Amino acid sequence: MAQPALAQGTRQQLKTANKFFGQENYRASLPYYEQVLAKDPNNAQALFRAGIAYMSFDKEKASDYIYKAQRLKKNVSKDVEYWLGRVDHLNYNFDEAITHFQAYNATLKTKDSRKKELAQLIQHSKNAKVQFNSPKDIFVKNLGPVINTQWSEHSPVISNDDKVLLFTSRSDNMSNAPVISAEGNVKDKGKIAADGQYYENIYEAKRIDDENWDKPRSLSGVLNGKGHDASIQVFDNDTKLLMYRNDENGDILYSEKAGADWTDPKKLNKNINTSSFESDAYITPDGLTIYFSTSKYSEDNTLDIYSSIRTPGGDWGPAKSIGNAINTPYDDDSPYLSRDGKTMYFSSRGHNTMGGYDIFKSQYDSLGRKWGRPENMGYPINTPDDDTYYRLSPDGSYAYLSSYRIGGYGEKDIYTINYIKNAIVRGRVLARQDSSAIPGAELVFSGTQADRTALSYRDVSKPLTGEYRVDLLSGRTYQVAVSKDGKNIETQEFAVPISTNDSTVVEKDFYVDYIDTTAANLANVNPIYFDTDKYTLRPESIVELNKVSQLLMANPGVNISIEGNTDSRNTDEYNIVLGQNRANVAYNFLKKAGIAETRMVTVSYGERRPVAPNDSPENMQLNRRTDFRVIVKEGESMPMMNKPGSGTTPSNMNPSNSGSNMNSTGMGMGTRSTVPLEPGKTTVTLEDGTKIKTKVDEDSDKVKVKTKGPDGSESKTVTKDGTIDAKAKDAEGNKVKVKTDND
Repeated sequence: MAQPALAQGTRQQLKTANKFFGQENYRASLPYYEQVLAKDPNNAQALFRAGIAYMSFDKEKASDYIYKAQRLKKNVSKDVEYWLGRVDHLNYNFDEAITHFQAYNATLKTKDSRKKELAQLIQHSKNAKVQFNSPKDIFVKNLGPVINTQWSEHSPVISNDDKVLLFTSRSDNMSNAPVISAEGNVKDKGKIAADGQYYENIYEAKRIDDENWDKPRSLSGVLNGKGHDASIQVFDNDTKLLMYRNDENGDILYSEKAGADWTDPKKLNKNINTSSFESDAYITPDGLTIYFSTSKYSEDNTLDIYSSIRTPGGDWGPAKSIGNAINTPYDDDSPYLSRDGKTMYFSSRGHNTMGGYDIFKSQYDSLGRKWGRPENMGYPINTPDDDTYYRLSPDGSYAYLSSYRIGGYGEKDIYTINYIKNAIVRGRVLARQDSSAIPGAELVFSGTQADRTALSYRDVSKPLTGEYRVDLLSGRTYQVAVSKDGKNIETQEFAVPISTNDSTVVEKDFYVDYIDTTAANLANVNPIYFDTDKYTLRPESIVELNKVSQLLMANPGVNISIEGNTDSRNTDEYNIVLGQNRANVAYNFLKKAGIAETRMVTVSYGERRPVAPNDSPENMQLNRRTDFRVIVKEGESMPMMNKPGSGTTPSNMNPSNSGSNMNSTGMGMGTRSTVPLEPGKTTVTLEDGTKIKTKVDEDSDKVKVKTKGPDGSESKTVTKDGTIDAKAKDAEGNKVKVKTDND
């Protein structure tokens, strides 16, 4: 913009600035106000009016100027409280805006027509406060300086292949500004509107990649007339363009593709275009219905949305209102439908707008054959200023809109709107000391949604590898608490980048200060397994529990952790209790077998330590178990284990006493403790009538146990060299097989 001549005096500069201000040619007025302020920084009138002028493209500077003007001269304008309310609202200071609006309202007479506007502005601030304090997880991105300029860009139209963008701009060839003489006269008036800016023109840009666009080219050849022209929609496989032109107060036209350019636009018929203002439209994919905004039928020339259906002859029929659920006493504009026709997006100054135009959506009620109550799409899709022209991408995964936002390039800019999606975060939990994997470590990712609702995601690192995986909402920083055996190790912060698709994977290894003191399974002992939702011992579990008791008797310095586990059928809380019961039943067995309580601890991991995915009955069976692990003190290594019978026999044990005081469960019927199994055959009948036959081979490395209950249940278990091969059938005939390998 050309600078005014420096020779002009302050009075003349202020006069010229006020002239443009009175014409609402705010951009043209600003250089003159700034010249005045350069010489007289405390000129309250220049500050006040410059602040109002800045509101359309620099809200923060507007606030600074108007507030400074009021501080210098409290009554700089009789409307100063009104403008302070407006500028505070635009800068998200909603409580302050309400206070200023109320103060201004108190100065007006009872019947002043401005009271109605103030009541609406106060409500806008209240609405905005609600929406701002409950934001959506939305990613708003400016299309950048190739598309957006210091002028207004709006009306984005995207091709079906998402590679060509048509849009409307008030710049001249995307760069030039109107030229103003030193006397304040505008040159090149043929291109300049009444507000001192260039008329709206249509531009086309081609996509380079996901982030970048080629330099736009003007479509002024035939599409741009003498006044405002704006893009609306491409349809019929991108062969036709719906557009706006400000003929007869504003009409809807269409043009057809001709090679790389477009034909001379033609107006739609008089059922659509009237002598009133028609501003925007949308034609459904089948080409049979058009939705458009018009001021023809409103009492105060505000816009409402109407529809028209093609007649059998091929032209548009009479217009029909889409109903008062959508149309309000204020402007309702810019209709756009989802591809399936069930959702309408539109802009409105009514309903519960945050201020100016907001984007709303309405669902079609196919039974009632009407559009439902509109829903404000919320912050940050909507802002306290104008938000318009919401258009979905071809695949519906994101949207375009035009909006005037803090941090933009000037006036209205074009943005993309993406819903923030989940990301997969995966990696391993490793010891910082030696990078060894830490299995069984619980990771809890704690964060918040945009509206500050708490988020929590968890996983437990897998056996052997220490791997974990969580699917969590992206675009925020999480506090990650790492714990082991119920004890917190440490908490780390981890920022997950924004994901706008469903396939983002983030790799993250967590290194923690931890030494695993319970890493060794009890030698040659397998887990014991349980039926679904049960914690009663199976017959085949007896062999393993006997082996545990024998090893502990032979190694009096060894202590163990008895660890209950479950599959994932129930809630985490329920499974923790069930896992504890499974640990307790083994603990009680060993206690009765003579193992001191001080040598055993129990813990439940519930579903948190699966050894196999919970995706089949067989895998779930492997997870319904109790493990036995040696407790190794920090700094010590795994002790050498004595084999049963190789060490000193405790004084209360007599290997020859394996008769009537012992049963095959290893539970003493009198006061004596469990003794090692000896080669040979035994048969025992329990109190409930269950018969148990045991056969131990000569080397004691192979044991067969058969049981038969009074209810018809049967089991057969063979253990050899640490391997269990078991079959069981309950009273109802249900069968189960378990085969495990100690490796």
